[in-house]
Amino acid sequence: MISKVRNAMSSLVGGIIPHGHHHQHPQHGAAQNGGTDSLPPRFPYGRPEFLDLTPELLQYSTEHASRPVMMLKRDSRLPWRTGYAEVINAGKSMLNEDQASFELLYVKKLSSKQQRCSMVLEDSGDTTGIPIHFWGVFDGHAGSGAALAASKLLHRIIRDRLCDVAHILENQNSPPPICLAKNGSPFQAEAKKGACLDGEEQDGQLDEPRFHMEKDISVESLVMGIIETAFRQMDDLLEKEKESYSISGGCCALIAVHLLGKLYVANAGDSRAIIVHNNEVIPMSTEFTPESERQRLQYLGFLQPELLGNEFTHIEFPRRIQRKELGRKMLFRDHTMTGWAYKTIVEDDLKFPLIYGEGKKARVMATIGVTRGLGDHDLKVYNSNIHIKPFLSCCPEVKVYNISELKHGSDDVLVMGTDGLWDVTTDRDVTDAVSTFLSGREPNDPLRYTLAAQDLLMRSRGVLKERGWRLPNERLGSGDDITVFVIPLAGLDLET
Repeated sequence: MISKVRNAMSSLVGGIIPHGHHHQHPQHGAAQNGGTDSLPPRFPYGRPEFLDLTPELLQYSTEHASRPVMMLKRDSRLPWRTGYAEVINAGKSMLNEDQASFELLYVKKLSSKQQRCSMVLEDSGDTTGIPIHFWGVFDGHAGSGAALAASKLLHRIIRDRLCDVAHILENQNSPPPICLAKNGSPFQAEAKKGACLDGEEQDGQLDEPRFHMEKDISVESLVMGIIETAFRQMDDLLEKEKESYSISGGCCALIAVHLLGKLYVANAGDSRAIIVHNNEVIPMSTEFTPESERQRLQYLGFLQPELLGNEFTHIEFPRRIQRKELGRKMLFRDHTMTGWAYKTIVEDDLKFPLIYGEGKKARVMATIGVTRGLGDHDLKVYNSNIHIKPFLSCCPEVKVYNISELKHGSDDVLVMGTDGLWDVTTDRDVTDAVSTFLSGREPNDPLRYTLAAQDLLMRSRGVLKERGWRLPNERLGSGDDITVFVIPLAGLDLET
């Protein structure tokens, strides 16, 4: 098997794989990712509902040769005047594996029956309660099934979990400390400030406390935890529903939630979000790749070597080790190290490295180029029974930006994009481009931010020439699916 892995990786490092691939073997689709022709898809393929594409436009959006830019219609406008644009890849997959969603939802206290229900609640159309705005981009790999499901369900899971603590959110301005009762449900203690009680609530009364907790829990921290657990619940749901539906591949997930004056940006994967404020860059996400998470992956391989299938080593070397080098000294590093040291090469070091390649070509077990996301429960190393999911985390990093603390102009925006945008464009490039573009547009143009998203997208896609898609400097443009949101931070004010 190792010889097959070596051959696969030599092709990858040689540059044969199209730019932007997350999987080494996307052609294995159903076999490697649990897809079954006999099962119906969880959701039929389509583009985001807010694009309102006709069947003809949907077909047009899949043309790899021309790669048309799909954007919002002139007579449609998302809340906050959110801008959006997307384009399909240059031929790496049959369909656009990116997905996106925008939702305006409402949080309110659930009934006892709803609280007992573990299923995701349907949207009832009720517009009472605390409003939340949700934006999400989901970069699929080895199929669009997981990205589609996440775009349809993740916002509902977050909304439902927020409903569980609606009574706390409603009193955010002056909340007493948040505590946990014996049954695990949250309540607010009517105790002296700084003290939380561990008692059960019966008929509005608390039992005598058994002990005092030393830490109060802020509303911000509570919302962050809800988003983190919602990602895990979405990942679990994908695994469960694969028993009844065909849900192909996995996806990176990047979302933004606006709630009570704050933006919560959560990222699991290599998509990216930045805030542009007064032409300055504020990073709002970290990219999770084999290189950025090397030590976490190596530590897991060290703790549970059985996950490596006796075919891989968790130790990293600067290059592949040859058998003739047994007994010699070679530079290495493991999960305990950020620098390099020397070790004597032994037989186990001849195994294929858990992480191999550099930059966008780095792969976990010669298979996948991202280390966080949703799905991929049945993903295996090519032609083996070695599962990769244990190394892939569904837990996002959550960052918070307090919109209400600062005055934002109409040119201040949150830019969210899949890696197709960022592969060939830096944070500074995006900031300069969006600032320049917006400064030259009328503030009341209803497509102002969508045109900005289109401009960013076309800067990364480039123009089709004889030698492929090229940027103005003749560098290779992005051949990946590209999805872009441009969200004005003064969005609520712009709507009034």
